[in-house]
Amino acid sequence: MTEADTTPGSQSALRQANERRVVEVLRRDGTRTQAELARATGLSAASVSNIVRGLRSAGAVSVRNTSSNGRRARAVTLLRPPGTVVALAFTVDRISVAVGDSDGNPLAGEEIEYEVTTDPERAVRRAAWLVETTLLRARIDPGRVGAVVASVPAPIDPGTGVVGDISCVPRWAGFRPGPALSERLGSPVLVENDANLAVTAERALGAAQGVDHVIRLVLDVGVGAGIVMSGQLFRGAGGTAGEVGHIGLDQRGQVCRCGNRGCLETFVGTDYLMHMLPRDSFRGAGPGTAGLAGVVDAALEGDPGSRRVIAEAGTALGQGTAIIANLFNPELVVIGGELAAAGDLLLDPMRRAMELGTLGSALSDLRVVASTQGADAALRGALLMASHSLA
Repeated sequence: MTEADTTPGSQSALRQANERRVVEVLRRDGTRTQAELARATGLSAASVSNIVRGLRSAGAVSVRNTSSNGRRARAVTLLRPPGTVVALAFTVDRISVAVGDSDGNPLAGEEIEYEVTTDPERAVRRAAWLVETTLLRARIDPGRVGAVVASVPAPIDPGTGVVGDISCVPRWAGFRPGPALSERLGSPVLVENDANLAVTAERALGAAQGVDHVIRLVLDVGVGAGIVMSGQLFRGAGGTAGEVGHIGLDQRGQVCRCGNRGCLETFVGTDYLMHMLPRDSFRGAGPGTAGLAGVVDAALEGDPGSRRVIAEAGTALGQGTAIIANLFNPELVVIGGELAAAGDLLLDPMRRAMELGTLGSALSDLRVVASTQGADAALRGALLMASHSLA
């Protein structure tokens, strides 16, 4: 997206503005003939005809022959808002991009390994390059991008867009990725916490469909939660709602990166779990080289050390989730992240711990399940949130 493409007064910007005028009339008034659209927007008949042709080819409108005042006419009906949406996801060591249609359905995607934690400005530059590369390879006109949503593994102040102090990307603290991305992409960019986007995807596509009171946990380097109450995303006053990894479980436990001791994250976070097994503890590879996925695979194959680590993580997770359940009384808790692949090896001890710490009334109608959305949950949620912003 070059500056020339988006500068007010450029042909691209003028075309987009005229298209929006036509779409707004159709959204407000319903089906209209092309002549009526020309009168309502003040555009020439030729301009309206070209715009309708482009909208029709994009599947945004339907056109049928009709008559008006005894003359042949073409009636135009809006099917969906036009445009393309872009989703970005920053994780500790990776940048991912997805391009979708106006309904949030993915059309193309790319990802690269990148040390996101080191420098937010450089990460933004790399992400903008990846967006442009993805659009180019998919042969999608950057001028058709109507919304961009970026996922960040950190709390985001909903009023200012500032990244919070305690996160998996500490050097991003105080940074505003939204304006930095907007400047490079030439489009407004909404930045959202990854767990909030993951629960958005889970409600639309996954295990939480039709559920209005749901907690979606993200187990990674940190532990976060996307919280939906009464069908609405709950961010809190400063965007830190859902930072459940810092629930205190043991005042004499390990020191957490937040400065407190014995936080849930110190029992469940990837970095802590990886230090609980020796490197050569199974099949000669060890979790140090195989990563957390290797620990989970070994546990599923019966490795006793890996099973013990996962069971203890499940117990701690159940203790923390019991507190969450007593506070929010959700219908459903969904577990996501690499650790969730352990299935019942994680969930059974979690459920047992919850039985001991959760109020009976809060537990009676509560289900705990593994996510169905995998590692791309936040990215899919970003696509959906971007598509909703077009409506």
